[in-house]
Amino acid sequence: MRSLLMAIKMVSINDFKAYLGQEVLIKGWVYNFRSSGKIAFLQIRDGSGFVQAVAAKDLVDEKSWQMIEEMTIESSVEIVGTVSKHPKKEEYELQVKTLQFVQKAEEYPIGKKEHGPDFLMEHRHLWLRAPKQWAIQRVRNTIINAMYEFFNAEGFTKIDSPILTPSACEGTTELFEMDYFDIGKAYLTQSGQLYLEAAIASFGKVFDFGPVFRAEKSKTRRHLTEFWMLDAEMALFDHKMNLDLQERLIEFVVGKVLSLNQNELMLLERDIEPLKKIKAPFSRLTYKEAIEKLRQLGSDIKEGEDLGNDDETLIMRDEAKPLFVEMWPLKIKAFYMKRENDLALCADLIAPEGHGEIIGGSQREDDFSELIKRLEEKNLAREPLEWYLDLRKYGSAPHSGFGVGLERLVGWLCGVHHVRETIPFPRTLNRIYP
Repeated sequence: MRSLLMAIKMVSINDFKAYLGQEVLIKGWVYNFRSSGKIAFLQIRDGSGFVQAVAAKDLVDEKSWQMIEEMTIESSVEIVGTVSKHPKKEEYELQVKTLQFVQKAEEYPIGKKEHGPDFLMEHRHLWLRAPKQWAIQRVRNTIINAMYEFFNAEGFTKIDSPILTPSACEGTTELFEMDYFDIGKAYLTQSGQLYLEAAIASFGKVFDFGPVFRAEKSKTRRHLTEFWMLDAEMALFDHKMNLDLQERLIEFVVGKVLSLNQNELMLLERDIEPLKKIKAPFSRLTYKEAIEKLRQLGSDIKEGEDLGNDDETLIMRDEAKPLFVEMWPLKIKAFYMKRENDLALCADLIAPEGHGEIIGGSQREDDFSELIKRLEEKNLAREPLEWYLDLRKYGSAPHSGFGVGLERLVGWLCGVHHVRETIPFPRTLNRIYP
């Protein structure tokens, strides 16, 4: 059997179209199966896609049929068969000739019955194999690659910012703190932004991409303790240029997902018609206008308060495309944001369909004396940020930037409303296993 398998070309399931009518070898996992006694239908996954393998008792050898009768869910197998096309659908099947186990799986803990989220999260290492979970991660992969493609085409340089930092972007109350040898306190980063600002005087336009950490004790469907963020910083960009770039980025990413992930979106039962409408420009409301609109819609939000999850969902009720909420009160925003009177030159980009903020950004304060004032207003220590202040002493220039929350973006494009499913192994307030 082994020598026979070696003589037959091994192919990936997603390449079946090119091998119609040919005998091929596939290797993968049986994620489901059923048998009528004389014919068996095996649902096979190989990482690239899914296929149904059809085995007829009178067309396979005795040993192969015995293995089919002993089949268990998630057994790994090697199958030789002929690629055929479904008579009515644009789908391909495999007519089995021989089959053998690579490893016969024990009874699989995730059955066909309904399981609660706690059970599935406890078995996340196995739940990742489910078709819908596979599809979500495939879309995530497309989004990551699309963002790299976009920024490379726009002339950006990727800069790797540190994960361990001596200070915080926005205070330390929501950061994970640790003792850093004999030096003092260090923190797991909440953003690479400040370090990217140091790089723009050398490279002009830069971005990073990596894990960030927030220690806030939030249990909402939009929050994770560890998540992935792409930060971008652009020298000589004002507030408007910053928003224009964000619009182009989102339009490009959505277009890539629609182009490359049709099968995955179909598997997720995602209605793609709303996504087809995501074209720049996006509407823009000032914070003041947003508060007024929310009150008209029934919110009890007060002037000077941040928008909560319910407010973000409510304000997008009649919006088909993402919406910028800009020009926020300076007192509720970070110290590094550029001031215009008592407002910050900043914006949050809120996704439609109840998925909340996906981008936050601002023009940065480039004046040394103003930045000192902002640190004092926020009661932030100057010493850990002396290096950051140096950037305003030596060749300071107007600049802007933003951060994209990957998991929320994935959730929106996939139509998944809880971010715990948008990351392979979620870390939340009450979960760090597996």
